[in-house]
Amino acid sequence: MNEFEIDKKMMRRAFSRAAAGYDASAVLQREVCTRMLERLDYIKMKPARLLDAGSGTGWGGRQLSEKYPDAQTISLDIAIGMLQTAQSRSGWWRKLFGGGRQMAVCGDVEALPLATGSIEMVWSNLAVQWCNDLPATFVELHRVLKTEGLLMFSTFGPDTLKELRLAFNGVDDNNHLNRFADMHDVGDMLVQAGFSEPVMDMEYMTLTYDDVRGVLQDLKAIGAHNATQGRGQGLMGKSAFNRLLENYEKLRRDGKLPATYEIVYGHAWKPTPRVTREGAAIIKTSFKL
Repeated sequence: MNEFEIDKKMMRRAFSRAAAGYDASAVLQREVCTRMLERLDYIKMKPARLLDAGSGTGWGGRQLSEKYPDAQTISLDIAIGMLQTAQSRSGWWRKLFGGGRQMAVCGDVEALPLATGSIEMVWSNLAVQWCNDLPATFVELHRVLKTEGLLMFSTFGPDTLKELRLAFNGVDDNNHLNRFADMHDVGDMLVQAGFSEPVMDMEYMTLTYDDVRGVLQDLKAIGAHNATQGRGQGLMGKSAFNRLLENYEKLRRDGKLPATYEIVYGHAWKPTPRVTREGAAIIKTSFKL
């Protein structure tokens, strides 16, 4: 068993339960989404159909619909509760049955229920870190894109919640946090999946809290529970929790406890396939003798 493998059933339940109160706590997610939207100003394209992969409560999808009013937006999320909350807040679900341009799909980014070459743009804000096989996920996203289609996404890097990770050291033998891929490794995955011209960059964002409970409550409020296979079963004991509090308190600065997030941004294109003079496809491989 891989202790860092995500339990998708638990993850789905956690996000569905958190959906109603998600927007009130998803300050970081909304800020990252806004910064991604600003990057679209430098990309000249008008997609006819775009996919919001990991759409959550639909805030990002609504911004995309305003930016591309003529595009059909497909909102996909693994948690039905998120899609139901999006429906109740935007009203676009009704349009689905009245000839509207919006569509909701409950599904997994790792196995998209979409036709090959059916999407001009894939947008994914802080969702792919919940995928167990990230290289295969990028292959799947490449599959559904049309030639010359764009993938734009954000995810978390390995320094995310480094303070909480440090505070958990020595508390017990369980795994308490997800593991996140390095930006350079993500770029390599994109190339191996068939994307061209990947552009990667990152930045740190730090939220501050009065106490550790505030950190944990925020994570719970957005459904970001520890859903790894190596998590502990049941509640943390009082002694272990007190050690966590004591460890985190050592990191207090200027009267506040920091929670750092490493935000990784990426975008890449699905290139026109290269072919030989006879029309056969050229497949790029790499191997060592």
